Amino acid sequence: MRPSVPAALAALALASPAVLLTQAPARAAAVFVEANPSTVRAGDEVGLRASCEDNLTSATVTSGPLGTVTVSPRYGFLTATTRVPAATKAGDYPINLRCPDGKTAKNTLHVVAKVEPARGPATGGGGTAGGRSAPMLIGGGAAAVAAGIALGLVALRRRRLG
Repeated sequence: MRPSVPAALAALALASPAVLLTQAPARAAAVFVEANPSTVRAGDEVGLRASCEDNLTSATVTSGPLGTVTVSPRYGFLTATTRVPAATKAGDYPINLRCPDGKTAKNTLHVVAKVEPARGPATGGGGTAGGRSAPMLIGGGAAAVAAGIALGLVALRRRRLG
């Protein structure tokens, strides 16, 4: 069964107000702040990237270990680079953006402890490392090379004679 053309036009006319009166789709968040990397060791640099409604004017970012940092317009965003003080304790610190028009955004900076290894990795028996057996290994290798050369010369001499 095919619907008639007037019935289809009537359905379209009744559905049009419902489509036109619905709310517009939500826009993506225009105000944000982020740290790159978001997890950093104390004493390392961190990049800040932010966005306000108008990215032509500088804004202010505040954070516990970073203090107050001014992010300036660059490449269509508000950016800055700063260093996390070496004395900063490990933990999560809030990052707050304040735009010139009063809008704000928040994020988190994760600071981890700076750990230095106590010793090198265990990578094997250390046969090539210097020590008591090193001269013996070097001498044995040199003797094997000399024996190979001598056998090669003998083989060449026999070929010429025979």
